[in-house]
Amino acid sequence: MGIHDIVEGKKQWRAHVARVNALPPDYRIVYKEMQKYLFKVGPVDLEDGNLLSSIVDFFEEGVAEGKGVLDLTGPDIAAFTDNLIEGSQTNADVYRESLGGQ
Repeated sequence: MGIHDIVEGKKQWRAHVARVNALPPDYRIVYKEMQKYLFKVGPVDLEDGNLLSSIVDFFEEGVAEGKGVLDLTGPDIAAFTDNLIEGSQTNADVYRESLGGQ
């Protein structure tokens, strides 16, 4: 990874954060909780940014349609987030494998 890739990555991340910050407060709160959870246990390939961007896209559509965030996710945000990463190898899986598959 060269310096150009690092600079480009930072530009993309800043643009992503600007989109998140443009969401209504309730959407931002839910997004940040989902993001925190995904960074902790989420898919190994989270760094590619597609999942987080897709969540923002989904939320922006909900805002445009005048829906509340819980209308989109349901009341159990953790279950909604788990469904997003279902079938993906997670950091928790990698850790479990490093312990010998226990």
